[in-house]
Amino acid sequence: MKYLPINRDLFIKNRKNFMAQMKGNGVAVFNSNDIYPVSADSTLPFAQHRDIFYLSGVDQEESILLLCPNAPYEHLKEILFLRETNEHIAIWEGEKLTKERAFEVSGIKSVYWLQDFHKVLKEVMMYADTMYINTNEHYRAAVETETREDRFIKWWKETYPAHKVEKSNPILQRLRSIKDTIELELMQTACNITEKGFRRILNFVKPGVAEYEIEAEFAHEFLRNRSKGFAYTPIIASGNNANVLHYIENNQVCQAGDLLLLDVGAEYANYSSDLSRTIPVSGRFTDRQRAVYNAVLHVKNEATKMLVPGTLWKQYHVEVGKIMTSELLGLGLLDKADVQNENPDWPAYKKYFMHGTSHHLGLDTHDYGLLHEPMQANMVFTVEPGIYIPAEGFGIRLEDDVVIQENGAPFNLMRNIPIEADEIESIMNS
Repeated sequence: MKYLPINRDLFIKNRKNFMAQMKGNGVAVFNSNDIYPVSADSTLPFAQHRDIFYLSGVDQEESILLLCPNAPYEHLKEILFLRETNEHIAIWEGEKLTKERAFEVSGIKSVYWLQDFHKVLKEVMMYADTMYINTNEHYRAAVETETREDRFIKWWKETYPAHKVEKSNPILQRLRSIKDTIELELMQTACNITEKGFRRILNFVKPGVAEYEIEAEFAHEFLRNRSKGFAYTPIIASGNNANVLHYIENNQVCQAGDLLLLDVGAEYANYSSDLSRTIPVSGRFTDRQRAVYNAVLHVKNEATKMLVPGTLWKQYHVEVGKIMTSELLGLGLLDKADVQNENPDWPAYKKYFMHGTSHHLGLDTHDYGLLHEPMQANMVFTVEPGIYIPAEGFGIRLEDDVVIQENGAPFNLMRNIPIEADEIESIMNS
């Protein structure tokens, strides 16, 4: 892995917290992701399933974690199963975890080779009456591919039909949404790498530069700082491309006078950062562009203040909508009649700001978190309002990543990344 070793105390704590919420004589199993084929003998780069990584720190394929906190023998309470490595694998594929190294990474003492899994599982199932299956229940999940986890769940339920079934996901949704200090440090590193990329392109962007060249500058800076690369597919959108919310072609040339919307973030150790900035291709905002820019920045700053313990996500968005409506009125994009006659299910401001303001951030860019429950300290949220004006040929989105504090305003993990219009212009013209 490119990233530096992570303190295994994080994974030990995560397992302890998870097992504390398991009911009765339960057993939970977590699988690594598949390596997905492209065609012929080509595959996509491996990306670890976030849940097994969260609970073990293991970051390689064909790994299984088994947790059975009430097993009668200590060696059966936490078990890692790994693909057996050998000299041939080391030569052709590189180093894989040994049993000793797996303990160093995870803090798990019982490490078996994968071929022993079914034998050990059979014994553990004799002591358990409930199996915890790990289904994907994220509110944005729309997965058509059958995963390694899906195949295992199907087999497990068919093989042991007399056992009760519980779900791991509700436990993980709550645990993963509240970040440990070690996690916050990893996310800060991801944000710091993103900052380096952004500062690099501020001195690179000019009329005639292609969007894909800007993407390449980010990738260069991310990789040279121990990141695997982008936490999500980057949006490098000049001119009217910014009005396509998920524009990812990144194949146009930046024109003089246009704005450039950047929605990019580096990953680090599987943790995401998520940045949006909008900059002037020619190095200076027009008066109109600056007015809209400052309106978006004001909404972002006011929205950030609301991210405190006890805030409800749904009501938060209602309040942000009121602030945005006021700004759009001031910009002449809405008038009082638009607001008076608006559809409550799709308020007038949605014509220019049609997406949400905040989402959980962590091991996933849209991370785990139960949105119907009040916000808590050490949750990490994005704050990303935008105003999109196709008729004027530009869109503006600004986004930072913030940590909710026990008291006071949230802590901005992107506090050092330029965002004020004057600072952006100053750097671009230095």
